[in-house]
Amino acid sequence: MKVGIAALASGVLFGAGLALSGMAQPQRVLGFLDFFGAFDPALALVMVGAIAVHFIAQRIARRRVAPLLTLAFPSYPFTQVDARLVGGSILFGLGWGIVGFCPAPGIISAGAGTREGLLFVPSMLAGMALYHAVAADPRQDETGGPAAMSR
Repeated sequence: MKVGIAALASGVLFGAGLALSGMAQPQRVLGFLDFFGAFDPALALVMVGAIAVHFIAQRIARRRVAPLLTLAFPSYPFTQVDARLVGGSILFGLGWGIVGFCPAPGIISAGAGTREGLLFVPSMLAGMALYHAVAADPRQDETGGPAAMSR
């Protein structure tokens, strides 16, 4: 229960930060990517702020023996850069640059009822379903480890 409440609080805080910073608006993201036109550095400032908060939080977390709400810190078996990671990053970046949405801002926009968000979210979900149907290894979960069903 505590983990669920913490996850909900984190999601609400993240969504509020996106909304307050204007990063749920695709024109802000596209403005950041328009280096030779109407460049908007706001996204870079949001990223720097997020990196600073994460940097401090990681320093605090690494001093702890265990996390506050679970028994152990997660381990991630795949830590190397491979063709799937590079290809997925390129595909994500292209989609982000074309429409100005990544998942969280798209969901916020859909929740606000914008036409773009209402088109983006089902398209994103269809892409995820297509990936899981075609490319995913059913023996592995999203972290690359054994599927949760086998645990």
